[in-house]
Amino acid sequence: MDIKQIFVAAKRWLWFLLLGTILGAVGGYFFSNRQTPIYQASTRFVVLRAAQTTYDYYSYLDSQQLISTYAQLLSTESLLAQASQELGFPVRKGQATAAQIDDTQFVQLTVKDTDPERAALIANGLVKVLIDQNEQLQSVRYISAEQNLQNRIDEAQQQIAILQNQINEISSATVENQLLSVQTQIDDLQNQVTALNVEITKIDPENATDEEISMLADYQAQLDQLTPVLSLYQQIYTNLVVLKTPAQGNTSTTTQLDQLRTTLELYQQIYISSIGSLETLRLTRAQNTPNVVQGESAVTPSSPISPKPMQSALLAGGIGLLVTAGIAFLVEFLDDTIKTPDEVKEILQLPVIGLIGELRKKTKEEKIGNYVAYHPRSPVSEAFRALRTNLEYSSIDKPLRSILVTSAGESEGKTTVATNLAIVLAQSGKKVLLLDSDMRRPNVHAQFNIHNRVGLSDLVRGKLTIDNVVRVLPEIKNLYIITSGGLPPNPAELLGSERMRTILEEMKSIYDIIVLDSPPMLVSDAQIMSTRTDGVIYVIVPGNTHSVAAKRPLEELMRINANLLGVVMNRIPRNRDYYYGGYNYYSPYSNHQGYHQSSTIEEGFDVGLVDEKASAAQVKRK
Repeated sequence: MDIKQIFVAAKRWLWFLLLGTILGAVGGYFFSNRQTPIYQASTRFVVLRAAQTTYDYYSYLDSQQLISTYAQLLSTESLLAQASQELGFPVRKGQATAAQIDDTQFVQLTVKDTDPERAALIANGLVKVLIDQNEQLQSVRYISAEQNLQNRIDEAQQQIAILQNQINEISSATVENQLLSVQTQIDDLQNQVTALNVEITKIDPENATDEEISMLADYQAQLDQLTPVLSLYQQIYTNLVVLKTPAQGNTSTTTQLDQLRTTLELYQQIYISSIGSLETLRLTRAQNTPNVVQGESAVTPSSPISPKPMQSALLAGGIGLLVTAGIAFLVEFLDDTIKTPDEVKEILQLPVIGLIGELRKKTKEEKIGNYVAYHPRSPVSEAFRALRTNLEYSSIDKPLRSILVTSAGESEGKTTVATNLAIVLAQSGKKVLLLDSDMRRPNVHAQFNIHNRVGLSDLVRGKLTIDNVVRVLPEIKNLYIITSGGLPPNPAELLGSERMRTILEEMKSIYDIIVLDSPPMLVSDAQIMSTRTDGVIYVIVPGNTHSVAAKRPLEELMRINANLLGVVMNRIPRNRDYYYGGYNYYSPYSNHQGYHQSSTIEEGFDVGLVDEKASAAQVKRK
């Protein structure tokens, strides 16, 4: 199927395509209106990575992975469960989606729900839970170090208080107790230093990951903090060892107070150093903890994102168009009927000599068989005159004296073509005989409201003469009619008889031209008569006659050397020129309203005579 055929088919099926599109659009619109509205609320938060001294490609990748990780955290079961607990209503998985905004550190969280207020609450609640969980997760790795430093601070405070009491009361507390306390502190610090050194030796700086490098730095920072504290405790221990007892009773109260004050100062230094270490640790924690900040809060949406009736209608209309187009294409693909003159030439190898439109009766008295007599100025009448002209040009060297009109099958309008062709031939001034050679289902007499008591069958059997069976219509000049007569049991034998040949020759001597209405090619009668006439007109109905059914009878006619004049495409729908490939069966005067007005039979005949400038003289019997 080429482009031209596609456009022709589309024009032919235009009503069906429009119907499918309209039904699809209407159905989509009403279906969309029956759906539950869905609202969407959105919020944005930013993931700020801890400050770094250097920036490189790998740091950028780490940041992107970090942002992606936080986006994935929003869909975890634990976070959804916590959000549901805090909000007081369930948050379903799949209800919220998070995605990083391109080339930014922002993550957009989108929540869909049937309630607009609830959608906004869920979006804001999820971000809040994420921020809370972020602080909890990041604090785990620093809790132990912070607790040790806090314990050291508390103990230093206690020792400071004790020493102050001793100074104030000039206590006689033994130095041994102080030594035990200091020794305990020294042992504890040495254990911590040893543990840190062991952890440091486990990490290979050359092959360490980013996380291990960060941990190594933390261990080294703690070790640097513990070393001076240990040295102070060792100095205190040394002082206590040296001055544990008065020198053989020579130690004065002043000396003891100086020693106590010195020890107090050392504990104060330990306290200050521990406070500084704790602040440094907390700063390190803050620097290495990603910060999640909500950029904008979700607001209650004013309108739903779905359904959208107009968009649904457009989509459903497009689907309806595609479905109907598919159906139309399938029908066209499976349809083997002949529709255009081009297809006639391609399939049947015959020219199109006539394009006849649909005939419409206006009164009960009218018959389609004499349509051109009642409507001489109509486009259909012009089409029959064009057929008459084509026949005249097709037989310039050898005038046609007898024309057989047949068809591939029944109900294709061959009788209508034969009768109206006979009328326009008569209007040209020729003496025309319309002969009904269909002795199976004759129809010519019905088209002219005449009886069929006698006719061709009686003539062939020798019971009557031509003058006895011929009928004349006073309202149509130059037209003579012989009906089929009684229906014989053997019509093929009668038509193929020598008597029939003789009768035809006699008729040619009387009339200028004979138009024979024959049975369709389904029976042998038409084949028999085709060999005894000067030419055969083949009638088809576009869009109704199948190519195989039309081609097979033609092969039989060609086999018996019948003179095939051409094809007449009959019953072409009005205003549907696509059936005949752009040929317009309307007359060249179709745009002039005066040529489409109906008239009486007498007016039609007179106009026909004037148009053809024919002689009114009757042809006499030779």
